[in-house]
Amino acid sequence: MTLQQLTYFLAAAEHGSFTAAADVLRLARPSVSEQIAHLEAELGVALFVRTGRRLELTDAGRLLRPEAERTLAAAGEAADVVVRARTLTGGTASLGTFSTAHHLLLPGLVEDFVRRHPQVAVRVVGENSVQLADAVRAGRLEAGLVALPIDDEGLEVGAAIAQFEVVYASADPGGRAAPVGIEQLARAALVLPEARWGDEDPTRRRLAERAQRAGVAIRPRIEVQHANASLELAARGVGGTLVTRALLDALGYGDRLTAVPLDPPLHETFAFIRRRNARLSPATRALMTLAEEHLAALRR
Repeated sequence: MTLQQLTYFLAAAEHGSFTAAADVLRLARPSVSEQIAHLEAELGVALFVRTGRRLELTDAGRLLRPEAERTLAAAGEAADVVVRARTLTGGTASLGTFSTAHHLLLPGLVEDFVRRHPQVAVRVVGENSVQLADAVRAGRLEAGLVALPIDDEGLEVGAAIAQFEVVYASADPGGRAAPVGIEQLARAALVLPEARWGDEDPTRRRLAERAQRAGVAIRPRIEVQHANASLELAARGVGGTLVTRALLDALGYGDRLTAVPLDPPLHETFAFIRRRNARLSPATRALMTLAEEHLAALRR
């Protein structure tokens, strides 16, 4: 049974003849009658009887008619949903972002997107890059904006689209005159975010690699989950923290904390990921393009 056969069936039922149905559908009469014959053969019943010069529905035809109407209406609605998604007049844009990007991008990005595409719903999930990679890999998210490096198994990792400098931030009123090396970090009272993921977090992974090469270890005094908590603890003099300079300013701590670069410099590198060979919806592609524009503006 096909949608075409149901369409021909309903046209014949409405107009009372194959010829009239063919005229309305702008088809040759045999095309309509043959498809209805195939439908009757598949169902094993007659759908029409001829009374004089007019077709009338059999009992089976009368039972089929409302079901055919519902089926074609549902198919039309499904096609309409897809068209709205393709033309950005409907659908949902979904994107995962890790914590730094979530704080830096979310308000301005979403505001800009809904102004441009007011009929598209937006779903932005904020998680650690490790979680985002797992969610995209499993198909729970179409795409994610992550900090590198990540495990790329089953993923397509795009080119780096932005870099933000990581600094050591503390409430030391005198500040530091020189950049902070890995040996100094190993001795510092550190308050670090991403407690749940620890050294699996991309930035902390890179710090651990530096420490290993230098023969020291980074052991935070305090671990919290969110960057705003680590910044607040640093502002209260509990210890120093590591944060991107952009996030330090975005969360309002630029005037409360002294920020010093690392030696050698360390940057968080952002890239988009998606499941390997997966096609993105037009709405999500549009959201990713806009996110890249906003990141470029932040860099400037």
